[in-house]
Amino acid sequence: MGRMNNGMTMLIAYDGSEQAAIAMEHAARLLRPDTVEILTAWEPAARQAARAVSRSGLHQAAMAPETPEDDPAYEEALNTCHEGVAVAEGLGLAGRAHLVECSTTMAAAIVDAADELNVDVIVTGTRALTGFKALWSSSMADQIIRNAGRPVFVVPPEHDDEDEETGDFRG
Repeated sequence: MGRMNNGMTMLIAYDGSEQAAIAMEHAARLLRPDTVEILTAWEPAARQAARAVSRSGLHQAAMAPETPEDDPAYEEALNTCHEGVAVAEGLGLAGRAHLVECSTTMAAAIVDAADELNVDVIVTGTRALTGFKALWSSSMADQIIRNAGRPVFVVPPEHDDEDEETGDFRG
């Protein structure tokens, strides 16, 4: 059976995780997009360090590279984005790479990129945290759903034995 052309443009939030690759696989199979925008949002290393230090109450020394290309976080994000394009191509999709600098939250960067690229659907994975862990960790998928103003295709993690060990049963 051939691939149907439905005119759909899909933005895939790709962070290099196994869950992101699984989400891309499900979206490719179920949504059958014509255009795939692979998006990796990144945050400069200096901003990451400042956020970590601000939580500790210590003083952060100024250390900002002159250009984004000099930032090790940029290089890592660029490699991750290219990896996402390779994963898409392995699934028979023609993906275009997009790298965006996060100035507030990763979810906001993804939603802003979706608006700018005018995509039909955003695809993301989720860790599907529950209970106590969910109280301390904000869900990026939930933030995207609340702010996207367009369909969001969220792929939960696959069930594994770890859920049984923690007593977290979904069914």
